[in-house]
Amino acid sequence: MKFLITGANGFVGKFLCRTLIERGYAVRGAVRRNDAALPPDAKKTVVGPMDGKTDWSSALENIDCVIHLAARVHVMHEKSSDPLAEFRKVNVEGTERLAESAAAAGVKRLVYVSSIKVNGEATRDKPFSEKDEPDPQDPYGISKHEAEAALQKISAETGLEFVVVRPPLVYGPGVGGNFARMLGWIKRGIPLPLGSVKNRRSMVYVENLADALIHCATRPEA
Repeated sequence: MKFLITGANGFVGKFLCRTLIERGYAVRGAVRRNDAALPPDAKKTVVGPMDGKTDWSSALENIDCVIHLAARVHVMHEKSSDPLAEFRKVNVEGTERLAESAAAAGVKRLVYVSSIKVNGEATRDKPFSEKDEPDPQDPYGISKHEAEAALQKISAETGLEFVVVRPPLVYGPGVGGNFARMLGWIKRGIPLPLGSVKNRRSMVYVENLADALIHCATRPEA
């Protein structure tokens, strides 16, 4: 079974590629630039920026399943005058283009890594579940939800199987962002005022997420 992994040089992508290779699968990693580093034995294919015009033809050749990780993620210091348009360009139009190209290339299944932010920003009495009505609040969450809807439409039209996974915060070796900042505070011995905070966050370990994604790609019932 041959996999195409988009965002293969990212935090989750590297773990996913490594795990797939360890289990004997053939892996092709799609990246934007040629200088992107991939795990050993993962074949690299450069596709450039991801949007509605990306040429996926060579990347999808002889591929059985796509696991789509690449996305425009949270921007701490957003400079765009229209952030939603920028998120849609990559996360919606880019995903539509990939799915349509995958279906045309004969790919059987696409696993889409969405986000828990599709469900909303907070819960009161219980965690989010797949049964909840989507309620995205920010441009990133809205674009991820719209991409899910686009996949459903393309699947109905082409027969491409798709699976949507909405992970919460992902942690593990090499994690960045706010999680890495918090680890830095802890390492420096800075007292954190968390004793009185009642907020709880769900998290998933990166290798557990990689394992879940492989199950979603290979199990018929997914």
